[in-house]
Amino acid sequence: MKRTLLAALAVTLAAGGAAAQDRVRFGTNWLAQAGHGGFYQAVADGTYAEFGLDVEIVMGGPQVNNRPLLAAGRLDFLMAGNLLLSFDNVRNEIPTIVVGAFFQRDPQVLIAHGGQYDGWEDLPNAPTVLISRDGQFSFWQWLTATQGFSDEQLRPYGFNLAQFLNDETIVQQGYATSEPLRLAAQGFDADVFIMADYGWSTYSTTIETRTDLVEQNPDLVQRFMDASIIGWYNYLYGDRTAAFELIMEANPDATVEQLEREVAHLMELEIIDSGRALEYGIGAMSMERVAAFLQLSEESGIIPEGSVALERVATDQFVNNGVGMDRRPD
Repeated sequence: MKRTLLAALAVTLAAGGAAAQDRVRFGTNWLAQAGHGGFYQAVADGTYAEFGLDVEIVMGGPQVNNRPLLAAGRLDFLMAGNLLLSFDNVRNEIPTIVVGAFFQRDPQVLIAHGGQYDGWEDLPNAPTVLISRDGQFSFWQWLTATQGFSDEQLRPYGFNLAQFLNDETIVQQGYATSEPLRLAAQGFDADVFIMADYGWSTYSTTIETRTDLVEQNPDLVQRFMDASIIGWYNYLYGDRTAAFELIMEANPDATVEQLEREVAHLMELEIIDSGRALEYGIGAMSMERVAAFLQLSEESGIIPEGSVALERVATDQFVNNGVGMDRRPD
């Protein structure tokens, strides 16, 4: 709780100073990190303030669940992990909607010991695959329905690398900017497979807001999205020192070296400024792709067929406008 309050205070102070600004509370889904950097950048360099916004970033974390706060009106915008969470909102009659996608590729990965398996197609031969509880109810169902994995392989993943390190036959889940970098820092040889390369087509780091805010104050939504997009361009291609300072204030476990490695990895893996974003700008979203992932989720048994109305999941009215693209280096 103390960290969350410190993070909110630091961000509020950084964004202050402009008169008659609209106050906005934006919740993240985890501790402050490089993958949240564009939002912190927009606070640190005054981009939000230029758009008439006083943005308070409310950090998530192990004991902090920001998701209910959006529907309750205590947050105005929320960073979501992927589209499955938004599908669940629609199914449960929660009036929220996705208004942009900052990660064009989901950084979810499977990790194996270096050279242990002959590529992705060989991973279903692993005797053990470690998957978290959340993963078991999401991408694991896709893996078993379409990629040849079986429940006989499944064991729980407790976000500790010890079991994986002690058994060279184990395969486990990970996040591209977390476990693989931790293993590399230990000099460990690992093969990393990004699920997005094999058909796991969800957007990630999506932004949700309440449907009433879209209907009643679309100008506020547009300004928040435009400023966030510009913040991401400035963060990726400009001086991110001030953003790092805010991230480390919110999350003292982060270091400049770690954050720079994570940014470099995000760029190397073409997670953010890639795909549709190259033509339409960071944050871009295709409703056809949202529909395709909804179909994938139904066919994999992740959600019941016909339980989600696509038009209630997302809208692309606030993105795909080329905002900030002039800030990308030639």
